[in-house]
Amino acid sequence: MDPRLQRRVQRYGWDKAVEHYENSWRTQLEPAQSRMIEMADLRPGERVLDVACGTGLVTLRAASAVGPGGEVVGTDIAEEMVRMAREISARQGTSHVKYERGEAERIGFEDESFDVVLCGLGMMYLPSPVEALGEFRRVLRPDKRASLAVWGKRSNCGWADIFPIVDSRVQSEVCPAFFQLGAADTLAQMMTAAGFRDVSVDRLRTTLHYESEDEALVAAFVGGPVALAYSRFDDKTREEAHADYLASIASFRKDGGRYEIPGEFVVARGEK
Repeated sequence: MDPRLQRRVQRYGWDKAVEHYENSWRTQLEPAQSRMIEMADLRPGERVLDVACGTGLVTLRAASAVGPGGEVVGTDIAEEMVRMAREISARQGTSHVKYERGEAERIGFEDESFDVVLCGLGMMYLPSPVEALGEFRRVLRPDKRASLAVWGKRSNCGWADIFPIVDSRVQSEVCPAFFQLGAADTLAQMMTAAGFRDVSVDRLRTTLHYESEDEALVAAFVGGPVALAYSRFDDKTREEAHADYLASIASFRKDGGRYEIPGEFVVARGEK
């Protein structure tokens, strides 16, 4: 897929998902985000770049860690995500945070201008993650660090059939290598190839909790990466896709109609 087209798919897809993203994914992503922030070892007064910041879930936690003497910049390819993040920060009165729309592979900041780069569950969507890692390293000051989180192995993520279910109905190519970075030691190898040293990796098993079929369907189809493709479905196609997805997660259905769907994250840290 042409990288420019893939970036447009990502941009407009996340614009579609923004209204449902936090309700669907805040709790589900928290374990990965917490471990990533812990591994980043944020300190008061540091300057932090949060790439693929979404609505600012990680950005605001980083701002709390570095305190008012520090600064956090969140960037995201989706304009609606940036708009929502600004609104949330304004409501919370967080003055040492700012947000900009931007691409991970072309970061618009000078060399050696940050102490920490974070990227929580955004790398899987990039046309060129290796190029992005090079940019992360470029904007880091010497001896500073990057901390990243991605989804793990496909076989450990019980919701993974959402992608073939959507792609069988509309050619989306939303994230053709989604699980590649979480396989084996791929992420560590990429970080090392990009010039990071002392790379450490943690693999976390998790469970996605949904109280009903509707919650599981909204998270999968409306609040996440396939939202743009899903918006093109007619009613009949949506019903068929819903049925296929619910069948794919049927083994994780519990008493009362709730779901406990297994998942996995890979979290890594490297130094410049």
